[in-house]
Amino acid sequence: MRRGRRRVASRAFFALLAFPALVRAGTPAKKGEDSQTRTEAGFLLAYLAWSACSFYRNGSWHDANAARAHLRGKYDRLSVSNEIGNAEDFIDKVATRSSLTGEEYAVRCTDGASVPTATWLRAGLERLRRH
Repeated sequence: MRRGRRRVASRAFFALLAFPALVRAGTPAKKGEDSQTRTEAGFLLAYLAWSACSFYRNGSWHDANAARAHLRGKYDRLSVSNEIGNAEDFIDKVATRSSLTGEEYAVRCTDGASVPTATWLRAGLERLRRH
């Protein structure tokens, strides 16, 4: 990753930490879901959208905003049926693979390397919890 891009990603990460209400915005409480789950899932969705990375699903690459919208819809559907109990559930059930094809999702950032989305989001979640 180029140095300038790393700074932008780092600034975006800390901006998300500074504005927790932003990452919860539009994340209504679901039955059985606590505020930490909503906050962390909201953070992960925003972290992806602000990343400027590409998102691979079902045979094609999509921009970060399209990825966020897709995962947001999937998250909302699974939350209604109480399938998301924590951020790890969000990653495992929403952001790991296609529910239609079973194919794994991936993220590709400016360095060009493709990483499984679950791995990439777990690293983001770990950073969030450390700060």
